[in-house]
Parts: sequence; structure tokens; C-alpha cells
Amino acid sequence: MRNVLLIIFTFVLSIPMAYAMGEKDEYKLVWKEDFKGRSIDNDKWSKITRGKSDWNKYMSSHESLYEIKKGKLILHGVVNNGIEPNDTARFLTGGVFTKGKFTMRHGKVEVRAKLEAAQGAWPAIWMLPEKGKWPNAGEIDILERLNHDDFVYQTVHTYYTHILKEKKNPPHTAKAKINPDGYNVYGVEILPDKIVFSVNGKVTHTYPKIDTDKEGQFPFGTPYYILIDMQIEGAWVGKANIEELPVKMVIDWVKVYERKN
Repeated sequence: MRNVLLIIFTFVLSIPMAYAMGEKDEYKLVWKEDFKGRSIDNDKWSKITRGKSDWNKYMSSHESLYEIKKGKLILHGVVNNGIEPNDTARFLTGGVFTKGKFTMRHGKVEVRAKLEAAQGAWPAIWMLPEKGKWPNAGEIDILERLNHDDFVYQTVHTYYTHILKEKKNPPHTAKAKINPDGYNVYGVEILPDKIVFSVNGKVTHTYPKIDTDKEGQFPFGTPYYILIDMQIEGAWVGKANIEELPVKMVIDWVKVYERKN
């Protein structure tokens, strides 16, 4: 009888977590990348091009920034000390996205990754809408890590949070502890009424849809694509210490699930 009661008690305790994230058997795997080839699969990924924003101002397609090795994707961030003689950027960083090749509306994304630390390092795994301008169409940051932090930021950005400055009703970001020296599984579940973040299967932050007469609180549910990039410097992360570079992020796998029902 004692063992039976223990089993029942353990099961009851597991219900809130299962409900929050959704059990695996409620989902079907619809897209997977385990980097088993010799090079980046161009049917799934494109290299992120240079832009004018903090996050993409050092992006480069130079082959030295991208490796597929032992079933891992390795993205590098380096000092441009002659690697690209015709490129005047101080740093060069690698990043990939599924824009124009794969999107999801509702479901779960999980990425197993290891993030190297360095002053000025800003690795990120995130999602943007295939259509619509920023921030009106939203942004989902599955993780952003700064410098040597032993935690990551998990955040949503919308017109409501960015333009109207409604960042606390409900809270749009949270910190989640990680193993700073090893692999972690970073996840997000996009549902019609909430965004649920996780690290290593544990729910770390939930951003719900709420009743409000203010514009743009929950634009999620349109097709979103995945971005994975090794960033350096920016107004948020600060200046880089070149003595701590190069830096890299290693991606073991990416999985996307949809609900069976």
C-alpha cells in the first residue's frame, strides 16, 4: 500500500509540469536537424547576411565561420585579422536561419547547444515571423546569453512590449539558469494562448495572452522561422575583449514538434 501511495503521489506531482509543457506523446516530430552531413544542408538553412542592427552587423558567409563536425554545427565569432581582407568589419560572426525554407505556427522547438563564453559574446537562438515588420509581428528569443553569464534571457518582443513599453503586464522576459560549460536543451512552446519557455525540460517562463484594449499584445501564431547565430558586441552586451576571442557556439540538434490533435 505504501508503494502504491508513493506512485500516486509522484504522478500527481508530475501533472503540472506535463500540462505546462505538453507531454512528448502529445506531439509529433515534424522537422529535425542533426547535422549528420559534411556541410550545411542548403535545403534547410541559409547563412545570415550582414545587416545594420547590433545583432547582425558582423555576420559573414566566410567558410571559416561554419563547421559541421561529428554531427555538430559550430558557429564561430572571430577578430577579422586578415580573414576577409576586403571586409572592413572588426569582427566576423556566423549564423544560420530557416527563412524561406521552414516555418512553424504552433508547436514546440527544442535546440541542444553549448555556448562558449567571452566578454562581448552574445549567442542567440530565436524566432522571427516570415512576414510582417518588427516589432508588430513579434519576436521570440529562445535564448540570449551575454558574456560569462551562467544564465540566459528568454524573451518576447511585440508592439505592446517595445512601443507601448508594457514589459511587466505580463512580464515579457525572464532569466533561466544553465550549465554554463556544457550542453543544455533550450525550448519554446508556441500555443494559441501562451508562449512557454524551458531549459532542460523545465519550464522557466510563460508569457500569456491577456485581455487588453492595448495594441499588439500577442501577435504569435503566424509562420515563424528559426535563427541561430554567434554574435559579438552591441549596446546590450557591451564591448568585446579581443583577448578572449575567438568564441563559438555548438549546436547538437534542432527538433520541431506539432501537436497531434
